Amino acid sequence: MGCSLRMRDRRIMPLAPPSGNPLLTPGPADKIICTQTISSVEPFCARACLLFAQPTRLDEALDLAARIRPLVLAGGTDLMVGASADLGPGPVLDISRIGELKGIAVADDSIVIGGGTTWSELVAAELPHGFDGLKAAALEVGSIQIQNRGTIAGNLCNASPAADGVPPLLTLDGELEIQSAGTRRRVAVAEFITGNRKTLLQPGELVTAIRIPRQLAEGRSSFLKLGSRRYLVISIVSVAALLVPDRSNKVIEARVAVGACSAVAQRLPQLEAALVGRVLDASLVDAVKTEHVAGLAPIDDVRGSAGYRKDAARQLVREALLAAVEGRAGGIA
Repeated sequence: MGCSLRMRDRRIMPLAPPSGNPLLTPGPADKIICTQTISSVEPFCARACLLFAQPTRLDEALDLAARIRPLVLAGGTDLMVGASADLGPGPVLDISRIGELKGIAVADDSIVIGGGTTWSELVAAELPHGFDGLKAAALEVGSIQIQNRGTIAGNLCNASPAADGVPPLLTLDGELEIQSAGTRRRVAVAEFITGNRKTLLQPGELVTAIRIPRQLAEGRSSFLKLGSRRYLVISIVSVAALLVPDRSNKVIEARVAVGACSAVAQRLPQLEAALVGRVLDASLVDAVKTEHVAGLAPIDDVRGSAGYRKDAARQLVREALLAAVEGRAGGIA
C-alpha cells in the first residue's frame, strides 16, 4: 500500500491486509479510514490509519466485534467527543446502520427497546405512562441534534455517573440483552454499570436491547434534574420516580433512583419500602427522610459540593414524587 496524503486529508479505501497484523484482517464490511495528517509527502502508513467497519446486519457486527475488538460507535455523541485526533488505539465499529438494533416492540410480558434506538425515536413512540420519566430524561440529553444521534444503549455503555437515562431505567427494572458472536445473556441495569465509565460488558459483546416489565410500564413516572442552567447541562443531581397504584389508589410498587450523586446511579430501597401501602397523593412527600439519601456518595466538583448535592437530592426526590402523583413527567428542576 503506497500513497501520499495532503495535510489533513481523509480517505476511505478498501483494506489490503499488511502481513502479520491480525487486527487488520479484512472482512466483507471492512474499510480503512486514514487519519494521517503529518505531511503531504510522507508515505501512507497503516499505523496512521484505523479500521472502520459499518455493517448493516447484526451477525456481521458480532463477527467483527469478536475478531477486531473495536471501539463501538452507536451514535458517536460520546465516542467522538472523548476520542483523540486519531480516534484512539483501536478499530472503530459503527453499528448505527443495523436495523435489528432499532425500534420498540411490545410483548405480552415486556416492552423491548432496541439498543440502537435514539432518544428522539423513544420520545416519538407511543408508550405507557410508566415511560413518561424516561421520555422526560430523553428530552434532557443534550441538544436535539444529540437526541437524534445518541442511543439508549450508548448512554448505558458510556456509564457516566450523570447519565440522564440511567435513573429512569433503574426505576423501570430494565434488563439488558447482551450478545456476542456465540453467546447471549441478560443483565439487570442495576448490575450492568459497576463504576465511573465501567460496565460488565466484555470484549466482543454488544448491548442489543433493553427489556422493561409490563407491570411497571403501566405506572406513573417522572424525571427531574438539577443543573446550572436551563438547557444543555450536565446533571448536578437527577431523580427518577415510578409509582404503581392498586384499584384503591394505594401504592403497590415504588421505585426511586438518584443519579450524579454516586459513582453509579442508585435506587433508594428504604424509601421505596416506606412508600408502599400509602395513598397515592401529595402526602407521599412526607415519607422522604434524610436517612433515605444517607447512602449516596456525591463528590465535590465545579458543579456543586457533596453537601449541596445530598441536600438537593432529598428535595428533588420529594419533587419527583409529587410530579409522578400529579402526572407531570418532569424535566429541569
